[in-house]
Amino acid sequence: MDFSVYFFSANDRHDFGERYRFVLDVARFIDSRGFTAIWTPERHFQEFGGSFPNPAVLSAALAVSTRHLQLRAGSVVLPHHHPVRVAEEWALVDQLSGGRTGICVATGWHQGDFVFYPENYDTRREYTLRHVETLRSLWRGAPVAFPGPGGRELSARTYPRPVQPELPLWLVHTSNPQTWADAGRLGLNVLSLLTSWEKLAEDIARYRAARAEAGHDPAAGIVTIGMHTYIADDEDRVWETVRGPVKNYLSSFMAQQRTDDKVRGSARGTDSGEQDKLAELMAEDYYQRRSLLGTPDKCAATVERLRDSGVDEVACLVDFGLPFDTVTAALPALDALRRRFAPAPTTTRATASATVPDPTATRAPAPATAPRMTWYYDRG
Repeated sequence: MDFSVYFFSANDRHDFGERYRFVLDVARFIDSRGFTAIWTPERHFQEFGGSFPNPAVLSAALAVSTRHLQLRAGSVVLPHHHPVRVAEEWALVDQLSGGRTGICVATGWHQGDFVFYPENYDTRREYTLRHVETLRSLWRGAPVAFPGPGGRELSARTYPRPVQPELPLWLVHTSNPQTWADAGRLGLNVLSLLTSWEKLAEDIARYRAARAEAGHDPAAGIVTIGMHTYIADDEDRVWETVRGPVKNYLSSFMAQQRTDDKVRGSARGTDSGEQDKLAELMAEDYYQRRSLLGTPDKCAATVERLRDSGVDEVACLVDFGLPFDTVTAALPALDALRRRFAPAPTTTRATASATVPDPTATRAPAPATAPRMTWYYDRG
């Protein structure tokens, strides 16, 4: 089982510079310990995740702050972008990082986000799937024709050229089971949250079968599952620590969903008491069944169940409202869990560096010039 770390903040009441320094601190720590990747999202116009408007920009900073981590967009909402721009930006990050980029593409769902290309909203799923091959062609250096002024076609070949010959691509899954089959058919990896243990193995089997049917190696695709993560030795203390933040995290998302429902004209009448109770029940369900929240042994059992279901990588969502110092203090426990599932080393690689600070240590102040729910990305 590979372990990565996933950012998707619940609010941005923190100072923005402080949050970005926190992301960089976490990245340096996990880079020095052998984690596989770091995921940063694309979010717009909402407090929920609003400090992450462009994962390519943040990944450029991570590229020069890390040495080993794969730098992944989790995700790029493809209908908000021209595919040429996506290929250009991520090829630049690929150059800066020495070939460590990857992209998860998403369709988007929140109508308020579609100030970018509003004409793409109704066909957002088709747009996303259609341009997977466009991104691949541009990444490989092939010229691709696009509509130009006056109805003429223009041919574009992007620069800089990336380091990697092929662009690692994921497709995000939320609630539509067809997504697994589409990802398999297109030869993509899958990024998902755990919506149901009962359906997980079935969905993965559907994905592997679709890969095989389309002529792709069925075993080669990566299934990545995101999970809220906080590990400590005392179960009661863990629940007391995460209960409020997880509940607030889910409430923040539900508030965003209600906003979108009002735009659609389909708002449902639930009072604040009902919403609070729903968030409480969901937080308990996340804690008990669908998270890496708890003691090391409890979390290890969850990872074993993921592995037995056919999951290749767990993306640890550490940024869900806990204080930054609480998160960084718990990173060694997460690393210990990762080591329980690490393969026996076959090569020697430095796991620490004097130039890589440990965020669990006291940090000097930055210089003055320093800079769910199951529906995160789409509901189709």
